[in-house]
Amino acid sequence: MTAHTINRGGVQDAPDAALPPLAPPSANAGLLDVLRRRYLLRLLVRKEIQSRYQGSVLGLLWSYVQPLVRFVMYFFVIGIVLGMHRNLPNFAIHMFSAIVVVNYFTETFSSGTRAIVRNKAIVRKMAMPREMFPVAAVIVSAIHTFPQLLILFVACVGVGWSPDLTAIGAGLLAAAIVTIFGTALALLFSGMNVFFRDFQNIVATLTIFTHWAVPMLYPFSRLANSSLGHGWFIQLYLANPLTEAVLLMQRCMWVPTAGKGTLPPNSMPPHLFLRGWIILVVVTIFLGLSQLAFTRLEGKIAERL
Repeated sequence: MTAHTINRGGVQDAPDAALPPLAPPSANAGLLDVLRRRYLLRLLVRKEIQSRYQGSVLGLLWSYVQPLVRFVMYFFVIGIVLGMHRNLPNFAIHMFSAIVVVNYFTETFSSGTRAIVRNKAIVRKMAMPREMFPVAAVIVSAIHTFPQLLILFVACVGVGWSPDLTAIGAGLLAAAIVTIFGTALALLFSGMNVFFRDFQNIVATLTIFTHWAVPMLYPFSRLANSSLGHGWFIQLYLANPLTEAVLLMQRCMWVPTAGKGTLPPNSMPPHLFLRGWIILVVVTIFLGLSQLAFTRLEGKIAERL
């Protein structure tokens, strides 16, 4: 069948190509196909960074300013006004170690959920793996987290950070857990947000609780030594992947600066690394399930946009 048809008056109708169809989802292998198209992924990451700071004078410097302002606010209220810095050695390092992890997760979750809707013009016109957009959001979040991690590193060195291989391993395990968990949630919620925009508001509501659901503004020892430190509640608390990632990062950054002899009892939960490896396996399985759910939604994404 040709692209042109002749009507009875001898006049050619407009070619079918004049009405661009919605781009169908390309046949892909999910996240593996995203990795194979790294060049396209780099272009998308560059576009996201440029669009975020378009018209901004400070640009990437905001990645340093905002976490510093947030840290100063928390430290003044929790550390000085409530006196937490007197009860916990190097409370500033303890808190900022958690802030880095929590900010990385919340930005990944929030921006990943909006990634497909925010790029709907590209989604409708190009046949490409839809997973490309939440993955790009995760990478951009990691780029913006690096300045915070750099500030934390400088602060730790300034107070006598002396890490060992265990501490380095804890930091790497924390990064793996929060990256895989954030990617899984971004993938799942970005697909559902196309059909129901309420999901981006649900995510914004959920992220409010992240600062209190992990040992950031309070030490884990305070919870472990309380009446809630035994039984099902503490086990449910430790089953949260974000909580485990925060504790591992504090094991990496805070514990080597505080010194084991000065730490309060139960500063770290028992079997920290065993829990970390178990949670890493669980969030990896969750990532696979999120990919399957996303694949089921993918065929209707362009149509709904």
